[in-house]
Amino acid sequence: MGNHMKTTVEIADALLAEVRILMERDNMTLKSLVELGLRRVVADAKREKKPVPPRIVTFGGDGLQPGVNGFQDMLELTYAGRGG
Repeated sequence: MGNHMKTTVEIADALLAEVRILMERDNMTLKSLVELGLRRVVADAKREKKPVPPRIVTFGGDGLQPGVNGFQDMLELTYAGRGG
């Protein structure tokens, strides 16, 4: 068997009352029920997907084309001839 550690846990009275009903119904000990709950929390945490940072994409390599001096110029070029 592995190592074991004894610890004290404070549980709200209302929750403990519900837990005792489960323990009796499922013939479980408080220790086994706590361990089951902790295992589920750990498993869920391992399954959580970490946000992937966006990939920075650049085009051209030499910056803006000659005559394009900012965002407004880019918009005008993008929509030129489209009736906007």
